[in-house]
Amino acid sequence: MNDFIPFSCPEITSDEINEVIGVLKSGWLTSGPKVLEFEEEFVRYLDSDVQALAVNSATSGLHLALEAVGISQGDEVIVPSLTFTATAEVVRYLGAEVKIVDIDPKTLNISIESIKKAITKRTKAIIAVHFAGLSCDMDSIFLLARENGLKVIEDAAHALSTEYKGKKIGTLESDATVFSFYANKNITTGEGGMIISRNKDLISRMKIMRLHGIDRDVYDRFNSKKPSWFYEVISPGYKYNMTDIAAAIGIHQLRKLPDFLKKRDILANRYYDDLADLPIVLPNKGSQSDIHSWHLFTLILNNANISRDEVIKVFSENGIGTSVHYIPLHKQPYWKKRYSLQDREFPVSENVYNGIFSIPLYSLLTFKQQDKIVRLLRSVLE
Repeated sequence: MNDFIPFSCPEITSDEINEVIGVLKSGWLTSGPKVLEFEEEFVRYLDSDVQALAVNSATSGLHLALEAVGISQGDEVIVPSLTFTATAEVVRYLGAEVKIVDIDPKTLNISIESIKKAITKRTKAIIAVHFAGLSCDMDSIFLLARENGLKVIEDAAHALSTEYKGKKIGTLESDATVFSFYANKNITTGEGGMIISRNKDLISRMKIMRLHGIDRDVYDRFNSKKPSWFYEVISPGYKYNMTDIAAAIGIHQLRKLPDFLKKRDILANRYYDDLADLPIVLPNKGSQSDIHSWHLFTLILNNANISRDEVIKVFSENGIGTSVHYIPLHKQPYWKKRYSLQDREFPVSENVYNGIFSIPLYSLLTFKQQDKIVRLLRSVLE
């Protein structure tokens, strides 16, 4: 298996390892000084008047954000079909209903026209998913939101370091933006996420709900040199805090992010140069004022003489990992049954799903490994 090329692999060095060891020796393992440091460094990275709240996953971050903006039973929230189920499931946590809509054929992000058609009197929010690292058309989404009194939550699980019209995702006018630090993301804490908002009231609410609905920070209470045992539970909250162990990894990952992005960009452009003549659709790079974070490098077969599943099988047999992003929500049993969804309602998602697959793209991927991936793909498709 030494020659196996995994689909994804995190770049962890002695920096992260030593920081974690320091936390383990400190006597404080859960949310504490490292989480605070990570949050502060994240805000400095975004260089904006926002606040950051570290959580144990992007899923919990989306849940907290929706709860904070007031989503509740009977409300509707619009999400794209081409996303991971977490984007939609958090809506159901709150008793609200999901309105699943189709995607744009060029960007694979949520379709603006589909959003317009899905808005009803019950619609309260839009979750904009920046698929693969390319920003949604946020100006159009914000315009729709303003016209209809809707909240906007950005699912930026793929979009750390993505820019839209010269502005980093996380600094736009959304009510909240949620990043992911899962093991395969552009930076990782193993499991983890970060909520960004410039709305102080939302941050305050999410901070309370992040840890059981308690009105006092646990680190402040236990670190106090005076008796500080008293606290009040003001709402039935959740257990969504990030640990100092995870934050210790994230601090150093974040510092390396510019280098990670540069490596991903170089690799993505090499793929472009080497695969341009094949019967595939290459990912959309965005406009000149955008920056693609290249979380994923997705390909869509285009009149090829082989199926997507057969391509994946060949890659597996040759020791190269691939993935499919994603099996659309409208095809998943729960969502399909709950909302009586039909494939014909999502023509773009259907067409994309039939041919889409993702090939390896990460900072540790070598040119030699990439060349092997390209050779195999060319041999399969030429």
